[in-house]
Amino acid sequence: MIMDLVFLKIETEDEVTRLAQLALEIWNEYFVSIISKEQIEYMVEKFQSVHALTEQIKNQGYEYYFMNVNGKNIGYMGIKQGEGKLLLSKFYIHKEHRGKGYASHAIEYLVKISKFRRLGIIWLTVNRYNDATIAVYEKKGFRTVRTQVADIGKGLSNLLCKLI
Repeated sequence: MIMDLVFLKIETEDEVTRLAQLALEIWNEYFVSIISKEQIEYMVEKFQSVHALTEQIKNQGYEYYFMNVNGKNIGYMGIKQGEGKLLLSKFYIHKEHRGKGYASHAIEYLVKISKFRRLGIIWLTVNRYNDATIAVYEKKGFRTVRTQVADIGKGLSNLLCKLI
């Protein structure tokens, strides 16, 4: 049941370690149909490893939250506040929990954070071949602003989307 979904801010070393493990599981399950195993390994190491997550939280202003249902972490999201906007940097849900309304609840939570902090825009980037996720974001009101070829490594490029 969606009402059982809570968002737990990740703050301790143990929580960061659990987050990195969850990221590894989800990335290896989900992205194999979109990018190569080599690209997955690169992205997880560069952005979702214990070292990378710790650096993002301690020195780059990122906040990470577990999406927790009945004591089980079913997914996570990472955000970063900027000038007048909120970046949804990471947003992943375990396979068996997709399609149950948790993404909608998470977007509502982000809108509340954004309003509370008086931020006008929520924005994100998404792999341009990630059709299922793009469809979810569009259903939630996000619109593609432009295709962005950013050198994040290993030949990956993204769409830039925003929710106003």
